[in-house]
Amino acid sequence: MVRLADLSWPDVADRAASGAILAVPVGATEQHGPHLPLTTDTDIALELCDRLAGARPQVVVAPAVPYGSSGEHAGFAGTLSIGQEATEFLLLELGRSAAETFGRVLFVSAHGGNTGPVTRAAARLRAESRDVSVFSPSWPGEPHAGRAETALQLAMRPEGVRMERAVAGDRRPIGELLPLLREGGVRAVTTTGVLGDPRSATAAEGAELLGELTAALVSHVDGWGRG
Repeated sequence: MVRLADLSWPDVADRAASGAILAVPVGATEQHGPHLPLTTDTDIALELCDRLAGARPQVVVAPAVPYGSSGEHAGFAGTLSIGQEATEFLLLELGRSAAETFGRVLFVSAHGGNTGPVTRAAARLRAESRDVSVFSPSWPGEPHAGRAETALQLAMRPEGVRMERAVAGDRRPIGELLPLLREGGVRAVTTTGVLGDPRSATAAEGAELLGELTAALVSHVDGWGRG
């Protein structure tokens, strides 16, 4: 597994000349309930990029982008959001710069609020004839700080999880919650910041989900450009 930040510029030039792909983890700094760290989305994106690089040696992992569009989590201490427009512009300029060295650039975005900005930035980069792709990990069930994300963190970084603080939040289906979230943010539906119930999450469950997400990411990269 190779990280860009650990290399010198000649090392990077050699790898790029050999067809290396730059994987950029795109996360957020936002509340994830009383039991998970603010880095949760960034941790997931970085873990997936590291696993991809372990499976495909041509992949180089860029430093993670730790900020994104997290306005829906306003009102919870520690959330740092740069908004949709700034996130899009950041990824656009980052992609332009990365494409000066790397023939292919992959954004791995693990925060749902970044979907619009990363999609628009990638589309514009492709319109400028840059080879850019986006992978956004997803899973069925609880969307935020619930069982799935808690299980993932227990598998990745258990020391950052405070299970004794885990509490249930709003457990309604996401389709039912979306109009309320768009209108009033997460605060409108839960005072804990949790959508779902994390209390039964396990590290084993998280490890299994990480394996599934990694396989999907590897498949995405292997199929990139085919057809």
